[in-house]
Formats: sequence, C-alpha cells, structure tokens
Amino acid sequence: MKIANFPNYCNEFYNIFRGEKMEKIFNGQKTAKLGTEKKPAVVNVQTEERVKEVSSIFEEKGWKYIIGLEPDKPEDITDLEILLNSPKSKIAEKKVGRNEPCPCGSGNKYKKCCGK
Repeated sequence: MKIANFPNYCNEFYNIFRGEKMEKIFNGQKTAKLGTEKKPAVVNVQTEERVKEVSSIFEEKGWKYIIGLEPDKPEDITDLEILLNSPKSKIAEKKVGRNEPCPCGSGNKYKKCCGK
C-alpha cells in the first residue's frame, strides 16, 4: 500500500507495521572473526611467488586462509590488509576525582585548582 505525499521510507515503515514486509535483521548469532576456521581470509593473487609470500605471512601470524591463483584477475588482498592493520583498542585515562590531588602538581585538591 502506498500513501500519497509520504517519502519512500515512511511508506516502507507503514508496510512493515502492517506486517506486509517483515525481514529478520538479527539472527542471534555472533559473526566469526576474520582469519579463523569459520571465516578464513580469502585472497586472490596473480603469481606463484606471491602465493608463497602471502601464505608465509598468514602462517607466521597463525591465521586461516584461502588463496586463489588467478593470473587474469587483479590482485585482491583486502582481507590480509584488514588483518594486518586491525584497529588498536584505546585505553581510557583514569579520571581525576574531585578530592584527589591535582595532576598539575600544585598540591591543592583538584576541585580547588584545575577542576573549576
């Protein structure tokens, strides 16, 4: 059913609430981590030398992988790049309490020094 003068997304929401279009968005299962048995990294290379080079990197790191040797297609090593350049977790600094000594070194409490 289409409602006049409504943007497309409003019509989609209307249809969902009427039960005409319900899709399962979350299946309740975690996605597997890249480079494991359940989700190996898939890489395509053009030469046999490159296969040896890339496989040595995977074996050195202990990652599971599938390498395709396809001389006609361009090289695709995005999964390897993702694994090598994974984002590092950030460590949050501990907040200074109001009644603790000020970190500036003045000797005063934080609330009476830099905490104003």
